[in-house]
Amino acid sequence: MTDFLVIAFSILVAGVIAVPLATRLRLGSVLGYLLAGMALSPLLAILEVDLERLQIFAEFGVVMMLFLVGLELEPKRLWDMRRRLIGMGGGQVVLTTLVIAAIALIFDNDWRTAMTTGMVLALSSTAS
Repeated sequence: MTDFLVIAFSILVAGVIAVPLATRLRLGSVLGYLLAGMALSPLLAILEVDLERLQIFAEFGVVMMLFLVGLELEPKRLWDMRRRLIGMGGGQVVLTTLVIAAIALIFDNDWRTAMTTGMVLALSSTAS
């Protein structure tokens, strides 16, 4: 239990430091959390942290974030934005997939690997 509390405390402190710093530099809070994770990586290696247990903790955080987004989203507003969301959101995913797949093809990847890489990275960009 103590290990979990030390890890949780370390993650929270890193986030509390990195996110305002990234926001002040106009980088965005998501990039701040990414930088906090990168900064914590050596510490977690020294502490020999079980990454599978840490992943469960991280997944809980993602679920809570989605819950908070859901609390602020009004169904009527979502319905009003449906064309924009499907058109622009879908366009962003398709365009990002094609650009990344093209770059992967330039580096002599198989077309299936290139498309898979493009789709995975395009979907990861929607989280920002």
